[in-house]
Amino acid sequence: MSEIAKLLLLGVVASCLNGCGSGDKGKAIASQASGAAEAAEAPVLNRIDRSHAGQSAPVVAFEVRGGGKQTLADFKGKRVLVNLWATWCAPCIAEMPELDAMAGARQGKLAVLPISQDMEGWRVVDKFFAKARFKTLEPRLDQPGSLAEALKAKGLPMSVLYDAQGREVWRVAGVLKWRSPEVAAAL
Repeated sequence: MSEIAKLLLLGVVASCLNGCGSGDKGKAIASQASGAAEAAEAPVLNRIDRSHAGQSAPVVAFEVRGGGKQTLADFKGKRVLVNLWATWCAPCIAEMPELDAMAGARQGKLAVLPISQDMEGWRVVDKFFAKARFKTLEPRLDQPGSLAEALKAKGLPMSVLYDAQGREVWRVAGVLKWRSPEVAAAL
């Protein structure tokens, strides 16, 4: 199974564990995927993980609106929060308004990069952003999932904080309360 396929499968598992799908259908999806999920190392969900602290940001390009490319190195000298998400990921969608509010409150101090993992690209990302009317967030696109693979993401959402030198400070698999005092202190 390819790394991207594993990521997508684990994203479905993580989403189901966090409340997507209900009743027998949701249980069936989670049950079918659980064998593959158990084979992979399970991430600690919804808590800050500092086990990768100090690692350099991967040098992987992602797409900006209009087709241009960026890497995390383009943000050297700034603190950066990368948020891997997708429009089909219920926990991702649930945390996005709070992430937008936090990004607005920290403008100029923290670059917040929501990087979509949607296989359908800008069409679905633009539709979602137009409907949501976020004030601060500007989406990027990770096609074909190279950044997620380089970060060894085991599901969505996944966020990684980098310092101004491009070194990882912490990461979280799952959601955080982005405007909570605990997260504010960690940022």
